[in-house]
Amino acid sequence: MTEPDLPRSLLIVEDDEVLRGRLARAFRERGYEVREASDADAALAAARDDSPEFVVADLRMPGRSGVELIRELMALDPSTTAVVLTGYGSIATALEAIRAGAADYLTKPADVDRIEAALHRRRDAGEASSADPASVPSLARVEWEHINRVLADCGGNLSKAARLLGMHRRSLQRKLAKHPASR
Repeated sequence: MTEPDLPRSLLIVEDDEVLRGRLARAFRERGYEVREASDADAALAAARDDSPEFVVADLRMPGRSGVELIRELMALDPSTTAVVLTGYGSIATALEAIRAGAADYLTKPADVDRIEAALHRRRDAGEASSADPASVPSLARVEWEHINRVLADCGGNLSKAARLLGMHRRSLQRKLAKHPASR
């Protein structure tokens, strides 16, 4: 059997059972040998048994974060290609993930095509470069996502969100009215 015929091993680390199951099913349909874990400890145990070629890890999980997991996985096997997924994107966490060894950092919802492209981007580029600038969200987009997350955490209460963000309510309304491009 030649190397391209071998199943590509993928470890999906996501605490949301439904999302983890959907991703696992979609990647299995694409020919990946998929293992699943709900937290960093289970993922590390699986990786110690058999180091995966690829990892898709949630940023926020019970226990250790996805960034901490990526750091430990890279120490086990630096050839592993990892992508971090998050519903709470920020430039700081994106930089932290890339510095820990992640090939990319994607905000949810990210479809399987986008995740798979991110997993293969580094290998296709000959492992030469870090994150593709086109995959990094703009500062305006990250700000808009952060504002929306805070607003959601406040149950849609605009006044409370404005206070937490340290801005005037009308300024917050103007920022929310703008819909920055996804990139």
